[in-house]
Amino acid sequence: MNETSAFPAERSSRQSARGVLVWDFPVRVFHWLLALNFAIAWITAESETWRLVHVIAGYSVAALVAFRLLWGLVGTRHARFGNFVRGPRAALAYLKDSLRGQHPRHAGHNPAGALAIVGLLALAALTAASGWAFYNELGGEWLGELHEVLANAMLGLVLLHLAAVLVTSVLARDNLVKAMWTGRKQAVERQDGIKRPWRGIGVVLLVAVLGLWWFQWTDAGNTVGLPSASRLAGERHHHDED
Repeated sequence: MNETSAFPAERSSRQSARGVLVWDFPVRVFHWLLALNFAIAWITAESETWRLVHVIAGYSVAALVAFRLLWGLVGTRHARFGNFVRGPRAALAYLKDSLRGQHPRHAGHNPAGALAIVGLLALAALTAASGWAFYNELGGEWLGELHEVLANAMLGLVLLHLAAVLVTSVLARDNLVKAMWTGRKQAVERQDGIKRPWRGIGVVLLVAVLGLWWFQWTDAGNTVGLPSASRLAGERHHHDED
């Protein structure tokens, strides 16, 4: 009888040690795939040899943003924009509290982090769109310059976001990087967590992005809106002659 009555308390203790599930699997897959594809696109931006890789990474970023916008409407509670987007006034109040040494914890994104997420999604979409328009010759060189400006702005916001994550993790003793990997946060009330990780949708997203890479790489010339391998090779040859 004693062992039976103690079991719920032991289970609760184990759950507390693991933390409370906050980030579903699709959000985590999106986060790390977006970071990876943006990094690939940035590294290959100035290389004619890797131009096809740059284009595919950019298209992957666009697809990921489209998924995140949809998931922000129908996903789990902390993934939905209506749950964490609070506007500039709330973000400013949060930053003021942080400067005073107060670091209120939020189960999902804090108000300042929420604005960064919205900004990153907007810049990612605009960067991908301008890149698509430029490579499909829908405008002049100004589109290429706009694409570069937007990519630089996105990089700046990414670096600011990383710095804020590290500072918040240290000062608030809330490991945000680990939470985005495991999906779980410490010092969060159980009722503020989510019930299901939705792993199936996360796996589908991962497979879809990998499939996008495979299909565009093996059949780039027939992919709608993607410059053909022969065209990219011609551009590289023309560049070498110059």
